Amino acid sequence: MRANRQWKFWLWGFVAFIATVWLLRSMLAPFVAGMALAYLLDPVADKLETRGLPRWAATTLVLLGFLLAAILAVLLVAPLLQAQLVQLLELAPQWIAWAKQEVLPAIQRFLRRLPAAEVKQLREAAGSYAGTAVGWTADVLRNILTKGVAIIDILSVIFITPIVAFYLLRDWDRLVATVDGWLPRPYAATIREQARAVDTTLAGFVRGQATVCLCLGIFYAVALTAAGLDFGLVIGLITGVLSFIPFVGSIVGFVASVGLALFQFDEFWRVGLIAGIFFFGQAVEGNILTPKLVGDKVGLHPVWVMFALLAGGALFGFVGVLLAVPVAAVIGVLARFGLRQYMQSSLYRGFDTGTATALDLAPDPLLSHPAAEGAERGAGVADLPPKP
Repeated sequence: MRANRQWKFWLWGFVAFIATVWLLRSMLAPFVAGMALAYLLDPVADKLETRGLPRWAATTLVLLGFLLAAILAVLLVAPLLQAQLVQLLELAPQWIAWAKQEVLPAIQRFLRRLPAAEVKQLREAAGSYAGTAVGWTADVLRNILTKGVAIIDILSVIFITPIVAFYLLRDWDRLVATVDGWLPRPYAATIREQARAVDTTLAGFVRGQATVCLCLGIFYAVALTAAGLDFGLVIGLITGVLSFIPFVGSIVGFVASVGLALFQFDEFWRVGLIAGIFFFGQAVEGNILTPKLVGDKVGLHPVWVMFALLAGGALFGFVGVLLAVPVAAVIGVLARFGLRQYMQSSLYRGFDTGTATALDLAPDPLLSHPAAEGAERGAGVADLPPKP
């Protein structure tokens, strides 16, 4: 098969795959979640299998252990969350009254200092955004009440995901071998190399970042609760979960906890204590947790991760969020591979490789320089010094 026909084949195959995901996005959530769970638990099952357990027994043991740990965590945390939610409902009228007495007069004093034209524009903008928010909320509630889509999705994820994860985890090695047999033979070695790079990147980020989120969630929940902050457990757990998106969890948790502390405490030092907890948590995350658990060689920049999650959610909803990080890892690995190929080609070196000497075709020493790693991660070749 000629090269142009191969490109057309793979291009149309990629288009068909994207179209299939788009058409089936409403029912793919439990299958994507089950695949992700099987991928995360496969190393544990492999270790048990090397110790003599049959694959089905290792799969059953690993999956049951994971489910029991999840159920135990829910049983331990749910009563505390329920108590804090009840307290939140009880304190909501007091917060509303405080906002009317303190916040609204301050806003009115600020608006009186502005020109009348600007005040009119602000009110029109606020009314427009409020109408949009109300309409969006009404649409969501209507979908929940009339179609029950959200409830069906939750039930399908809860009940179907473990079944999908069991069968995928049991047959994981067989599936990998089958897919390997489908690879085009001339490019099989290159595809395997890139697949290993994707696996290293994805495993290093997802497993490491999940551990970081767990550590941060426990730390913030315990520290904020010990500091006497109302709803410290809820804020801490939410901060830990959102920490999977770089910077988002820390910002949301800091604003929510400090704002609540300003309302709850009269002593300024207690507000400073709440802020200090977050500064300490960020220092530990940036200097200890992330370097040790995630590392700096996974090749997934925080901005790229945020863009992937937001783009996946906007395009495919919950399924897009689940697929965002794997797709980002694949694109990152392929981009670095393409950059290496480009920097070894005549497009970068500026000569015809057919008439080049052996010295010209030798690997560029700059590619082994530490600065080249930054270029491969997206810094661009402009950061590299010119070749003499």
